[in-house]
Amino acid sequence: MAHSKRGPRPASKRQLRVGEELRHIIAGVLARDLIHDPDVAGASVTITEVKPSPDMRNATVYVTTLGGINEDVVIAGLNRTGAVIQAEVGRQLTMKFTPRLAFRKDDSFDYGDHIDALIRKNRPPEESQ
Repeated sequence: MAHSKRGPRPASKRQLRVGEELRHIIAGVLARDLIHDPDVAGASVTITEVKPSPDMRNATVYVTTLGGINEDVVIAGLNRTGAVIQAEVGRQLTMKFTPRLAFRKDDSFDYGDHIDALIRKNRPPEESQ
């Protein structure tokens, strides 16, 4: 089996479109408090991105909580109740298959803060006039 030298393929337009639609639907499900898991109920969860697989059978949902409070507990609760969320997504999404959802912590904000701190640390101090 030959391997590609370019790494992973960029998402297709369809993947991006479906990912955005999934993000809106999942955010609506969470906003309506349809999840009765004690770890998820009452938590302020932000869906930052949804990346469907190329075959649209699976989707990774990147989430963050307000202030990063109890993030691991909330994500575990979301993964436990993934079937309930998937069922509601299936009712609202017009696709042949409803993607299986896997919830993950979104580290992009932490990474961005880290890069910003590195840039600020290496920037020469501005001279006063």
